[in-house]
Amino acid sequence: MKLLSVNVGQARPVPYTSHPDGLTGIDKRPVEGPVMVSAPGPKGTAGSGLAGDTVCDLKHHGGDDQAVYAFAREDLDDWERELGRTLANGCFGENITTDGLDVSGALIGERWRIGPAVVLQVTSGRIPCRTFQGHLGEPGWVRRFTRKAATGAYLRVIEPGEIRAGDAVEILHRPGHGVTAAMEFRATTTERELLPRLLAAGDDLHPEALAAARKYIAEQAR
Repeated sequence: MKLLSVNVGQARPVPYTSHPDGLTGIDKRPVEGPVMVSAPGPKGTAGSGLAGDTVCDLKHHGGDDQAVYAFAREDLDDWERELGRTLANGCFGENITTDGLDVSGALIGERWRIGPAVVLQVTSGRIPCRTFQGHLGEPGWVRRFTRKAATGAYLRVIEPGEIRAGDAVEILHRPGHGVTAAMEFRATTTERELLPRLLAAGDDLHPEALAAARKYIAEQAR
């Protein structure tokens, strides 16, 4: 298991984002050399966990619980076959493109060591948005991506440090609850009856997903 690329993006104007300034940093490109990874701070005020990477929509992206977005090259290859087009590393807006790792099947709370120093922890799947659809230029993309539920994973930074393309990825810890990033995604989008099962992941879960699960359970109890 390894990193195929580390990808960062700069703000640029596009016609398909809801950001008030019309800017997005979703167009991530692979970079050479080491990239510093650290916890950026609270969502809403802080952006990416990667140095040199821009997050424009701070309301929905970035922050400590979404510091790094990972996507598997295997899933990009699957989409290439389905869409009939080439998909470069970083084109899904992911910060790290992995090889040999089941990212969507990773467990909430699962910890990865990348390279000699960095430790990341899985928090949730990725919700597709209008900007993602516009960036790819695929009609109905949000619905299509949601249906497949190969979401990749958001991660928080447990131990900061530098990463680079070619770094080995080691799974340090896998919880026993069975709640994957893909399950969390399905529970918070199309299969809300799964929400109570998310509680097994506890505080390792993204706070917004945890709040949604608790709200659902309270509503069902009325």
